[in-house]
Amino acid sequence: MSSSASSVVNGGISFWYADDGLPAVREPLPGDASADVVIVGGGYTGLWTAYYLKKAAPFLRITVLEQKFCGYGASGRNGGWLYNGIAGRDRYAKLHGHEAAVRLQRAMNDTVAEVIAVAEAEGIDADVHRGGVLEVATTPAQLARLRAFHQHELSYGEKDRELYGARETAQRIRIADAVGSTWTPHGARLHPVKLVKGLAAAVEALGVTIHESTPVTEIRPKHAVTPYGTVRAPYVLRCTEGFTASLKGQRRTWLPMNSSMIATEPLTEEQWAAIGWAGRETLGDMAHAYMYAQRTADGRIALGGRGVPYRFGSRTDNDGRTQAATVEALREILTRFFPSLAGVRVEHAWSGVLGVPRDWCATVTLDRTTGLGWAGGYVGSGVATTNLAARTLRDLVQRDSGQGGPTELTDLPWVNHKVRKWEPEPLRWLGVQGMYATYRAADQRERLRPGMESSRLAKVADRVAGRH
Repeated sequence: MSSSASSVVNGGISFWYADDGLPAVREPLPGDASADVVIVGGGYTGLWTAYYLKKAAPFLRITVLEQKFCGYGASGRNGGWLYNGIAGRDRYAKLHGHEAAVRLQRAMNDTVAEVIAVAEAEGIDADVHRGGVLEVATTPAQLARLRAFHQHELSYGEKDRELYGARETAQRIRIADAVGSTWTPHGARLHPVKLVKGLAAAVEALGVTIHESTPVTEIRPKHAVTPYGTVRAPYVLRCTEGFTASLKGQRRTWLPMNSSMIATEPLTEEQWAAIGWAGRETLGDMAHAYMYAQRTADGRIALGGRGVPYRFGSRTDNDGRTQAATVEALREILTRFFPSLAGVRVEHAWSGVLGVPRDWCATVTLDRTTGLGWAGGYVGSGVATTNLAARTLRDLVQRDSGQGGPTELTDLPWVNHKVRKWEPEPLRWLGVQGMYATYRAADQRERLRPGMESSRLAKVADRVAGRH
């Protein structure tokens, strides 16, 4: 029996808020103000940046401006994957050399442990379980990609990664048709909203000012402009990720890519026994239109993937509402992976946007001539990358203000990387829709015609995407 669409809680921001409750909204900006640093965006990037800057220099007057409430965007809607992936690493290897990209990867490996350590130090219980990341292959072509991916990761110094065959994979998790997997210890499951709420509380406790319900309409040197007044500061840091396109002059900077998720009802002990997954690894696959999932602390499966990938004109949704066809597509992945769960109800569905630069490379920048800085373009790997970005922004601001010098983080290859803008409409919409339709067709072809070769369709889509 399939869950009817009418029984699914659709939107409401995300399941994570349904589980933990909406926060009490903080007061909006009362009028014109000044600060030493103003941070635009109250998600992970903005809050981590405020946290590390205030810890490093307690005398700084820091103001965070958030258009809705902290964690309203991707920080409160993601899959809860704290892992060591970073968007753009291979391109940075081509631009700056392999060793520079290895340093970036090592920094990301360390970031997983850093987030867990800070959460513990600040008393933030975010349902963290460090089970690593397991990525599976279910077709011959996916297995070939998986083996190549595994070797590629080893080349970036990840010596503790492991490769499993079908039998070893089944010992960890029983996925129908799984023929192999790769596992890294550099990953953890967490509850995104518990992390973002705890982080916002920790930042306020340090003396940072947070104003919510305060949309920033324009950023210019030393000014963050809102309908309630303007905050003036020597440093204005843009931490708006998928909502960047709504700012004046930023429509084509990062594309707001849509990602969607479902959460099942809690599974019974018998259902979990049939599946396995005792290690609670975060779970992904090697499909071109890939999925991501976690076993939640309360015994559900939360699973995501691309639904409607992009809205014309870089528009973003309001409350995470998701098309019925997307819910069914995600449910189909769930039951294809776990046929024994065919009768399990889907209780919640939601969507959110993530920031995608034209070259798919995450970046951190501080323009020393204007005091304007930004970080983002995480392409779905933001739960951990936001933390590395924030510590890097801290070091860049400290260096620029004379409170510090160059550091290992300011020397990483993603710092001050320049990206060209996305094409104007309708080219942007046509390109993204065509790209994901092609990826889905490639996956379907690989399932129907098993072979070790990846579908040529996927290579066409990669070229359209600008990934290579």
